[in-house]
Amino acid sequence: MLTLPNLLTLSRIFAVPLLVALLWRPAPLDYAITFVLYCIVGITDYFDGYLARAQGQISRLGQFLDPIADKIMVAAVLIMLISSRKANPEPEIAGLHIVAALIILLREIIVSGLREYLASLQVSVPVSQLAKWKTTFQLVALGALILGGAVPHLPWVHLVGLASLWAAALLTLVTGWDYLRIGMKHMD
Repeated sequence: MLTLPNLLTLSRIFAVPLLVALLWRPAPLDYAITFVLYCIVGITDYFDGYLARAQGQISRLGQFLDPIADKIMVAAVLIMLISSRKANPEPEIAGLHIVAALIILLREIIVSGLREYLASLQVSVPVSQLAKWKTTFQLVALGALILGGAVPHLPWVHLVGLASLWAAALLTLVTGWDYLRIGMKHMD
């Protein structure tokens, strides 16, 4: 069912290769363009859910694709920011900060597997308010890290990105534990 909300979700998935290409050999202009595209993609994340609820167009396809679109985008951007090389040989996410990125990536894999397992038992695990805050911090972190590449003369932007990345990682641990605790109740 290709409703407007589902098309917005699909547009996020189709934007990922463009985000990756722009972050492949980033220069300040590439980072600026990536930041604008990233913001547009983030806005579609909000509007696909809002429109689906407001127009009564919540669909199974949308419920399936929305979390996948988010995970694909976050994973791709995290990986590119870890591996990026601009004039500075240091990537946007380096050193100990890679741990925060790994926490986020590993939690997404674990929770996806857990949700799949619980779905086979017909157990639904709703997204918690804390998980929404985690997502917000993730999106702010990645946006700030991308923007930091566009404005290297403003190092505080990069620091906001790293601080938000760690906040997201901490919330990732808490929400991941919550999901795992709920899931364990349904395992033999």
